[in-house]
Amino acid sequence: MSGNAFYFDQETRTQEAGEMRYTGRLSSAWNIGDHPNGGYMVTVVLNAIARVVSHPHPVSVTTHFLRPGAPEVPYEIDVHVIRIGRTVSHVRAAFSQQGKARIEVLAAFADLSSKVGIDAQITLPAPDLPPPEHCSARSAQAQNLELPITQRTDVRLHPDLAVPGLGRRAQIAGWIRFVDERPPDTHALVLFADAFPPSPLSLLGPIGWVPTLELTVNVIRRPAPGWVCAQFTTDELDHGRMIETGALWDSTGALVAQSRQLGLVMNQAEKK
Repeated sequence: MSGNAFYFDQETRTQEAGEMRYTGRLSSAWNIGDHPNGGYMVTVVLNAIARVVSHPHPVSVTTHFLRPGAPEVPYEIDVHVIRIGRTVSHVRAAFSQQGKARIEVLAAFADLSSKVGIDAQITLPAPDLPPPEHCSARSAQAQNLELPITQRTDVRLHPDLAVPGLGRRAQIAGWIRFVDERPPDTHALVLFADAFPPSPLSLLGPIGWVPTLELTVNVIRRPAPGWVCAQFTTDELDHGRMIETGALWDSTGALVAQSRQLGLVMNQAEKK
């Protein structure tokens, strides 16, 4: 299968609409409930940024979510290059729909195939998880909302953490890949860091809406082909404000990315 045949490549593609401006339309196939997954929106922006920088890999991506995105609605992305360096490029981009700002992204791009300093045997080991075939598929019924994103991502959860409210800790762990088996890359890691159920779900049970206010993803390696292992943990939850950290490992067990987000844990009737 050619790269352009994969869903992820087709549905994150942008069109040039002027100097440093790009347009397109979000696919509803990446929705969680009524809105596009935030990680999906960010990867659309990263594809626009990739068109103006020479460095191929996003290594630091910080996103502020101002409003939910709208599926099947045109968008505009305005890219501003802050600095193009020898080893790193820094870029800012704004994503808007219907005249309203939706997300703001600050990203650093580099070439992860190039060595820039020393190596050391310091790493975060992957968790000991059952293989994907022995894990539970992500369930819309368990989360009590529609999950069109399961048309695009295959998420398998650790059986001990898959049923809301039955876990012993506020943690979600499991495996992820694209349903069409597109090999993961650094852009995909940014999506995967936001594609799992929220970690409080395991401990607290059905919790309503969990919008992200800010998400930072750091990418350290290019992932090997195959399933990506992931673990997300709620570090703090107070007055509805949650800090969650996460990590991703590739099929070889190498740490490839880490994430940290500030989110809101809300009742179904509450609005951001």
